[in-house]
Amino acid sequence: MATVTLRDITKVYDGGVLAVDKANIDIEDQEFVVLVGPSGCGKSTTLRMVAGLEDITSGELRIDGKLVNDVPPKDRDIAMVFQNYALYPHMTVYDNMAFGLKIRKFPKDKIDQRVKEAARILDIEELLERKPKALSGGQRQRVAVGRAIVRKPKVFLFDEPLSNLDAKLRVQMRAEISNLHNRLEATMIYVTHDQVEAMTMADKIVVMKFGLIQQIGSPMELYTKPANKFVAGFMGSPPMNFMNLEIKKDGDDILAAEKDFNIKLNKKQAAQLKSYVGKKVVFGVRPEDLEFLPKAEADVTINAKVGIIEPLGAETHIYASTNEHQMIARIEPTVKLELDQKIYLKPNLSHVCFFDMETEEAIV
Repeated sequence: MATVTLRDITKVYDGGVLAVDKANIDIEDQEFVVLVGPSGCGKSTTLRMVAGLEDITSGELRIDGKLVNDVPPKDRDIAMVFQNYALYPHMTVYDNMAFGLKIRKFPKDKIDQRVKEAARILDIEELLERKPKALSGGQRQRVAVGRAIVRKPKVFLFDEPLSNLDAKLRVQMRAEISNLHNRLEATMIYVTHDQVEAMTMADKIVVMKFGLIQQIGSPMELYTKPANKFVAGFMGSPPMNFMNLEIKKDGDDILAAEKDFNIKLNKKQAAQLKSYVGKKVVFGVRPEDLEFLPKAEADVTINAKVGIIEPLGAETHIYASTNEHQMIARIEPTVKLELDQKIYLKPNLSHVCFFDMETEEAIV
């Protein structure tokens, strides 16, 4: 397979619209890398530059060490799976999968071998004589993936391939693509706006916003040590709770405080936030890191009032409010609560984050 290296890759459209700003990404051989971010963040544009479907304004793109900025898409040895499947409606599944090999003048027996091998891997052998209109969305997606597999490219590119599927089928196809990656031992670059897809599939995640890379790392690195407030809020479902708290000194203790509660910081946090005493910072805590308490505990308890209760079977989400903030807590389904009930929530201080109010960069 192949490595893919992006060095200061930039894309500027007509009119001076900056879509991607100096992207630097190192993708190792056989790695599964996911580009994730909200609509318009530049992730699909980045993928299309790798594919050769978009010109690169500046920077260098290398596949297996070879500079490919000006190499046509057909000569880059990549295969792309699109969001809309892009199947030929008048062709059978077999012919759709074989088409790319036919135009490259592959021998018929080699084409037949590769198509049937891919069909077996994807469990679509019985569909080879059907046409796309006779297939379900999931089956069409498998055919689109099969068409990429038969090429045996150096790099597989996926552009939001599951966004047209229903929720249950998306979960199934996520697992199938992950299994396919393991079986093929392939280099794959995958674009999605769904952070759950990114967390469950990737070896490495690239988070983008407004054309800029915000952070690159493993799913757990991004989840536990976000580089800034944007990454912290984007990765995780339900999203991280944010509160603007003042850092105060009380004797030898350093506190993060709101009107109706004080959180006593541990030694590491106190040392890192000492210079912020008298200033406000952004405090971040994930819903699963808020423990429900039957009564208040000194120094570590957030007093709140229940606003919305969402029972989900295996867990319950509570939307609660303090004097100044709204928050979500994930609690055990056995806990019985009522609307407007006063509750006590204890943040797990070993898992919370603090961000600078101005830069939004992580402090702790």
